[in-house]
Amino acid sequence: MKYAILGDIHANLEALKAVIHDATQQQVDRYACTGDLVGYNADPHACLRLLRNKNPIVVQGNHDYYATHDLAMDLFASSARKSILWTRKHLSISDRKYLKSLPLLADTEHFTLVHSSLFDPSCWEYVSSILAVHNHFLNQFTPLCFIGHTHIPAAFLNHETIQKISFSTDQPSFQLQPKVQYLINVGSVGQPRDKNPQAAYVIYDSSAQTICLRRVEYDLATTQKKIRSAGLPFQNALRLSTGK
Repeated sequence: MKYAILGDIHANLEALKAVIHDATQQQVDRYACTGDLVGYNADPHACLRLLRNKNPIVVQGNHDYYATHDLAMDLFASSARKSILWTRKHLSISDRKYLKSLPLLADTEHFTLVHSSLFDPSCWEYVSSILAVHNHFLNQFTPLCFIGHTHIPAAFLNHETIQKISFSTDQPSFQLQPKVQYLINVGSVGQPRDKNPQAAYVIYDSSAQTICLRRVEYDLATTQKKIRSAGLPFQNALRLSTGK
């Protein structure tokens, strides 16, 4: 089975449409998402409706959680905090119910799905250091796990020692090996931060046991215009151009 694994869509409708179009061309069978469907961009309702139509496997991200809970956001940057406050006002009752219902992690037949780290999914830790990767693997009991949260594609294997795998647009695919654990960060559909503005997602082929990073062009200018028209932080639009 071919899975399209999406992460950090962040209400970017143009990017989501482009990714789904690309995934359709790649003949994927099923969709999954590592969370953060909302935040930063101006189309939370439309993105939720489009993604839900694909009957995906989805876990909850920190933006999904705070957009549906009236809690203080002291640890968020100013632009993220303002974006969540805006998002709270633009979700339907059905949107809120759906986001609240999402689990923090999901175990499927072929992989585990979590937004941040299995070390403690409710703490929203960034898995961006070898220590964080190590702590995650201590709590990964399946061969394969997909995460998001950092918005940066990355891949690690755990076999006696932890190793980072070359995982880039120049070398986008690799073969999974038996009796080895893998941790894959699928990057971001809606707000990439690896200095590449193209939308990112991963295709996992459970039969061939391959991982492939896909990068997709989308109508970035329209997304930026929507951000500005909605009164969302100007920084949200600017950073899309540079992928930061």
